[in-house]
Amino acid sequence: MPQRSPRRTHVVRAGLVATSIVLVLAGRPEIVQPGERGSAPRAAPLRAGPGRTAAAVPIPVHALVLSEQARRYLELQYRSYPTEFMGCMIGTIERGTVLVERIAPADVEPSRSTRTHVLPTQSCEAAGWSGTVGVVHSHPDGQNCWYLFPGTVVPTSDAASFRMQPYAVDAIMCGDHLVWIGRDMAEEQLSLLEPRSTDASAPAGR
Repeated sequence: MPQRSPRRTHVVRAGLVATSIVLVLAGRPEIVQPGERGSAPRAAPLRAGPGRTAAAVPIPVHALVLSEQARRYLELQYRSYPTEFMGCMIGTIERGTVLVERIAPADVEPSRSTRTHVLPTQSCEAAGWSGTVGVVHSHPDGQNCWYLFPGTVVPTSDAASFRMQPYAVDAIMCGDHLVWIGRDMAEEQLSLLEPRSTDASAPAGR
């Protein structure tokens, strides 16, 4: 039986290796380097649709805006509940600003809502609230409203919970203000004491 020459063996092996690399790369998603395709990613308006969330937003969030309806809902719920309540913030994200148009109640078993914690039975989407951009819950006593323990980088249970969620923002209602964070985990505050309408149908401020 004639022996295969070392040169031919080397060529065959090289061809097999090249073929394997091509097959591996063909099965991987395309990798886009920064600056490719001529422009940076655009911060297009984002609204979560049925069956998905507005979760993995690739843009930084720098502002949270509540509609008047959302503000009234939070104020009413805060007054009504001696225990923590939870709501699904429904809205849009555009150019790094989260606009909360309304807040819907999360699906929570009464036994899972106490003065120190609240736990939903299912996600906002599973409860029927498509378009959710974040979750808000209350601290009835208005205390410990932070995601990192003061003076440290140690996350609280609220921060740990947010990290397991797919949403763009999370918020804690503490009486007359919200404490909220985005995916950069930087805490921000939003006052709820802005001027209100003098319309008698609007609830008076606290």
